[in-house]
Amino acid sequence: MTTTGTVRYWAAAKAAAGTAEEPYAAATLAEALDAARAAHAANPEFARVLLRSSFLVDGDPVGTRDHAAVPLAEGGTVEVLPPFAGG
Repeated sequence: MTTTGTVRYWAAAKAAAGTAEEPYAAATLAEALDAARAAHAANPEFARVLLRSSFLVDGDPVGTRDHAAVPLAEGGTVEVLPPFAGG
């Protein structure tokens, strides 16, 4: 079942997307990320940033789980967290 929610971009992901957030309409994290890649296909840096990023879905770290197995909730939030410099 397709749900709608918000993708929030941080740091380099925000710069590559050209926006801090945008809506998603997807059933899984993989579908939401595929749609985001397609929407930002004109900027190849966006896809590169996604490859290096970690993700939170409704505040929970996705970790190494298969993105196709991570369901998205209606009204949920996906956060895209690229690696941060410093410590």
